[in-house]
Amino acid sequence: MFEILKTKEPIAFMRYARPASALSLLLIALSFTSLFIKGLNWGLDFTGGTVVEVAFEQPVQLDAVRDGLVGAGLPGATVQHFGTSRELLIRLAPQADANVQQQGEAVLAAMADISSSAEMKRLEFVGPSIGAELAEQGGLAILVALLCILLYVGMRFEWRLASGAVLSLAHDVIITLGVFSWLQLEVDLTIVAALLTVVGYSLNDTIVVFDRVRENFRRLRSDSTADVFNEAITETLSRTLITSVTTLVVVVALFLKGGALIHGFATALLLGIGFGTYSSIYIASVWAMFLGVKREHMLPPQVEKEGADQDPLP
Repeated sequence: MFEILKTKEPIAFMRYARPASALSLLLIALSFTSLFIKGLNWGLDFTGGTVVEVAFEQPVQLDAVRDGLVGAGLPGATVQHFGTSRELLIRLAPQADANVQQQGEAVLAAMADISSSAEMKRLEFVGPSIGAELAEQGGLAILVALLCILLYVGMRFEWRLASGAVLSLAHDVIITLGVFSWLQLEVDLTIVAALLTVVGYSLNDTIVVFDRVRENFRRLRSDSTADVFNEAITETLSRTLITSVTTLVVVVALFLKGGALIHGFATALLLGIGFGTYSSIYIASVWAMFLGVKREHMLPPQVEKEGADQDPLP
């Protein structure tokens, strides 16, 4: 890696543009196929379910509570501390053969096996209509973010680069959702937050590359478009690798040690950062080349001076 960071010769990234594009198209096709056939495993934030608040006299371990719920025939429950380590908030998916009261009694019985001091503080049902509204708002949030990014990059750079940037962001989101669909990982509001984080992270990397592309188009007059992109990506490669590696260190720590509540969030970030680094090179840049971006598109418009069209004085 350090030899790559020190290289002075441009790396021929664009030589592999066609294979990379074919790989991305394959991954997107597989993602859409999985989303169409298997769908997403929506969490309680979207499907609704039973919410039970339980209090104890002594602190309890979340892993012990989860094991107790599984043993009581209540798998897939979301368990978290609520306020203090002596209070728990347990969320259960709706079941066709049990009503809210029965689910609450089953939870209380499982908690009584852990501690005789278990006391139910709250029992309520969150309807699926609220979940449908949350799903719609989450999708709209991602769509609005992409449209705003398209407008911003189009104003700052050029519409060909802007379309490439937005396409790379959509590429990252679609493949991440495809992996979640294929593995049937639970999708809740934290996953929506992770997707929006991925959009911002990937955009930042793409903007750095495009800024160098614009500078090189104005500086390198004789090079081809592919050479300009190769040089720009090579010049920003050290920044890209250092940023990606340091970010992944934190995300891997969250993935391994963060607990069940943020496991899905960390998984989405791992996928998004990995594909985001790849797409800033082989999706955003390749798409801009496919649309025919040239040096002339990067030059500032010529401003005619007043009286320039008049004949000079004799």
